[in-house]
Amino acid sequence: MSQAQTDKAQKPRSIFARLASGVRRSATPAGKIHDFHGGIHPPEMKHLSNGTPIMAGPLPQQLVLPLNMHIGAPAKPLVAPGDKVLKGQMIAEPVGAVSAGIHAPTSGTVSAIGPRPIQHPSGMDAVCIVIDTDGEDQWIEHQGVTDFTEKSPAELVDIIRHAGIAGMGGAGFPTSIKVNLGDHQRVEQLIINAVECEPYITADDRLMRERAEQIVTGIHILQYLLNPRRTLIGIEDNKPEAISAIKRACKGCDIEVRVVPTKYPSGGEKQLIQLLTGKEVASGQLPAQVGVVCQNVGTAYAIKRAVCDGEPLISRVTTLTGDGVSQPGNYEVLLGTPVRDLLAYGNLAGLEIGRLVMGGPMMGFTLHNPAVPVVKTTNCIIAASPEELPEPPPEQPCIRCGSCAEVCPANLLPQQLYWHAKNDDLEKAQHHNLMDCIECGACAYVCPSHIPLVQYYRYAKAEVRQQAADQLKADKARQRFEARQARIEHEQAEKEARRQARLEANRKKKETGPAAASSVDVAALKQASLDASKAYKAAVKAAKAAEADGADNVAELKAQAESLKAVADQAKAAVRDAKDGSPVAAAPAEDTVAKLKKQVGEASSAYKAAVKAAKAAEAEGADNVAELKAQADTLKAAADALKAELRDAKANAPAASAPATQVDPVAELKKQVGEASSAYKAAVKAAKQADENGDDNAAELRAEADRLKAIADQLKAELRDAKASAPATAAPVTAPATAKTDPVTALKQQVGEASMAYKAAVKAAKQADEEGADNVAELRAEADRLKAIADQLKADLRDAKAAAPTVPAPTPTPAAAPPAATDRPAVTEEQAPQSLTEVDPEQAAKRQKRLKGLKTAYNMAHKQYKEAHAAFERAERNETASADELSAMQGKIDKLKAKADNARDALDALIEEAKADIRAHTGKDLKTLKLEVARAESALADKQQELEQQRSSASEDTLEALSSELQALESETQIARKALKQALEEQGLAE
Repeated sequence: MSQAQTDKAQKPRSIFARLASGVRRSATPAGKIHDFHGGIHPPEMKHLSNGTPIMAGPLPQQLVLPLNMHIGAPAKPLVAPGDKVLKGQMIAEPVGAVSAGIHAPTSGTVSAIGPRPIQHPSGMDAVCIVIDTDGEDQWIEHQGVTDFTEKSPAELVDIIRHAGIAGMGGAGFPTSIKVNLGDHQRVEQLIINAVECEPYITADDRLMRERAEQIVTGIHILQYLLNPRRTLIGIEDNKPEAISAIKRACKGCDIEVRVVPTKYPSGGEKQLIQLLTGKEVASGQLPAQVGVVCQNVGTAYAIKRAVCDGEPLISRVTTLTGDGVSQPGNYEVLLGTPVRDLLAYGNLAGLEIGRLVMGGPMMGFTLHNPAVPVVKTTNCIIAASPEELPEPPPEQPCIRCGSCAEVCPANLLPQQLYWHAKNDDLEKAQHHNLMDCIECGACAYVCPSHIPLVQYYRYAKAEVRQQAADQLKADKARQRFEARQARIEHEQAEKEARRQARLEANRKKKETGPAAASSVDVAALKQASLDASKAYKAAVKAAKAAEADGADNVAELKAQAESLKAVADQAKAAVRDAKDGSPVAAAPAEDTVAKLKKQVGEASSAYKAAVKAAKAAEAEGADNVAELKAQADTLKAAADALKAELRDAKANAPAASAPATQVDPVAELKKQVGEASSAYKAAVKAAKQADENGDDNAAELRAEADRLKAIADQLKAELRDAKASAPATAAPVTAPATAKTDPVTALKQQVGEASMAYKAAVKAAKQADEEGADNVAELRAEADRLKAIADQLKADLRDAKAAAPTVPAPTPTPAAAPPAATDRPAVTEEQAPQSLTEVDPEQAAKRQKRLKGLKTAYNMAHKQYKEAHAAFERAERNETASADELSAMQGKIDKLKAKADNARDALDALIEEAKADIRAHTGKDLKTLKLEVARAESALADKQQELEQQRSSASEDTLEALSSELQALESETQIARKALKQALEEQGLAE
């Protein structure tokens, strides 16, 4: 080399020029060490702590162990406050695939499980297990594996998983996941990361110097698990003693030790892979996808201790350094040791600590609370003086110098990411590969404007993750909604199919007479089969969508689809049997009805028990609430199906001995018109709701509503024709006195007795429930049985009233003039139908008083519950209450909610009791009375509109007839209103 070249090589350069040239500094010979884009050379400061051996850390009085000291799901506690634990005992088990267990670092007593400050830049709290140490340091019985090759890879992976080992280089990813890739992934290179490029940190350096043979044993275990083609150890050239120790330990092994030039951040996973192999891991890819697996030397050491010594991960080597510590060095610290105890053990120098940093100065974060514990990823604690790590200067505007882009090791555009993150333009930031930023801090280190670029990137990443989590929640909510809609459509299809089948059967009976009463309606069966098939296909589609999105309710949806498939198959079989004309053997009608009644009672009891269990589980915060609710829905569907079968069986059962009465076609058509109108209104409501929610099936629901409207219009036309063609009922010449009991009167008496028995049974069941008796379920079943009897008697009463002959009015004398067209109808408001039995006004007043009291009690309890819940949320959000105070507030909230629920249940029970009395005393339920009022008011409004339209064009006779009809409708409306008002007032429901 010439003298000029030598002088040029030795010429001093500026810091910026040295940094810029250091970015592209070539390494060792070609083919061995490659290079990556960017990089910097900050002051190393490793001499403060790498000169002394690893020392034992303190045994604090209390250990705080966070349940989420690793990436993935937090561990689940296996202990409770007050439990005694031994050193190495598992105190929290891994949950899910990506998780790791936690073990007691020493013996002692669990004193608390609750929120404590944890290792996070925001200083947030999380659930931790707190152990009061006893000083005995007593181990559990443990034993390692003498020859790990005698174990299968799956067994070794299980040992690593339950030992709680996570990546100890910084990220904390569970090691059991990285060493269990499966047969479909071939590992070309296993890379052991021993670079430790960040300033101040020397934990891995001292570990390699003192325990190199144990690290190599751990590497051999990794080789056995992954079977790589090559194994490489990357070490920076500023660790000569560690390089020598590792080379001696690897002598005679198939492990290659590669020395890389000192440059930050050579220890980054993707950067080290590029340095040692020349491979570049693309954006969004994992190293395993290019055939590379990286592990830290500390992780390899922990694997050796877990497999060969049987010791779980309960401690780690941590660097304690900085001007604020008089004894800097590396300590083997128990996990959960508060940082303040470690600082006291390292003898604070008495200087003012300017910053307390967990991790390195480049990628670490400032601790605002020294009570934060040491965790599995804590490789360094820096107690720096204000001069050593001063506060950063104020942020200045970006001058677009481009230095950040030159040193970025991920080859990103930090300046563009900064603008997009600052403006919350997250989409453009992601387009510029925001998530590939490794947050090394090189860009902020060289920024002349002192912009905290990494903080902007961390904020943008957090927002992106939050948006992704919100989208996932929305997708799961959509899947639940679609599954619910499919279930509702299935139930509606089944109900509609059964209703259509009954309508078709009744119409066939009327058309063909008794001889064809047993004929099978093939068209109705085909429609039922089609509806069942549609419901099954919708359920299969919902299950596939849930499975593709990874939802939690896939199993439930598949089970529902199988159930619907069975229904569809049964419907298809019924169609085939009907076409073939094969006879069906039927059991006696009486036996069938009795058997179905028993099944209905059992199914109803099972459904109510399932509902009660689901409520109890929800109040206790159990994990299986969704399963219990799904089971209750299944039992309800089964009970409804049995009730429908019971109704059909009763309709088809022959009368016992009573003489056959001719069915009034007008009354039957009125009933069918009411059912069809109700179905049409329900379909219109469902279509409107689907339109408002923007569902995909809104058009189908509207088409279904139009179909139901056409059916209702057809039935109304048939009703008008039946009324027009119905013969007038001839009045008997005489009404001979007879001792025979009137069937209507007898049925009224039976209805009253059955209703009273039902009310007594409901009261007894309620009292037993309040007292916690064992026979509550039996009493409820008895009440259900009595209710079914009462409902059947009421139906018989309605049929008897419809079939009873109308008593004619006396024949007017010839001299009597016909009433004028404008006269009021003979029926006045005073002649409105009264109660079947007299109602005690004192009892009605008492019930109304109880209703007011229960309503007031519920409103007050609900208000107190809402206020307490709001106070709890404020305290939790503002962090103004301790954990014990929050627990007490939560207990108060639970009590107030239970109080409000009890008051609501009592109010609902009293209202249902009043409704039952209305049915008993009027022969109609409250809904029917309200429906009669609505129909009368609707007919009155239509007639008024018709009269107004015809007033200017119709003749006087037509107007007179319309006025007479209007007056008759007004009278009917008043009668219906009075009947409803009287029923409400009698039962204390006027309010």
